[in-house]
Amino acid sequence: MIKVSESAKKRIAFLMEDDGFNTATDYVRVGVKSGGCSGLSYELKFDKTLGEDDKVFEDNDIKIAVDKKSFLYLVGTILEYSGGLNGKGFVFNNPNAQRTCGCGESFSL
Repeated sequence: MIKVSESAKKRIAFLMEDDGFNTATDYVRVGVKSGGCSGLSYELKFDKTLGEDDKVFEDNDIKIAVDKKSFLYLVGTILEYSGGLNGKGFVFNNPNAQRTCGCGESFSL
């Protein structure tokens, strides 16, 4: 399961509405791809449809879609949002990551 913090929920709802998506019917697609300075990087986008191999979760009124391959890397992750002076944006707190890069956008296992 992937969890969504209250701060991430508010930001996701705002961004989805701004982009013409609906939090009641559409999804936040979270994934992992090869790349980044630590080997794997996170992906986050909005989607109206599901793929055949997607796992779907709902946490804090946000629907999350994850492909099966990415799910193996993301089990237990908490999606947070930091809008402070550092302006970090979305942060993936991934308990599976053994090493992360300085910017927090990539990791390795």
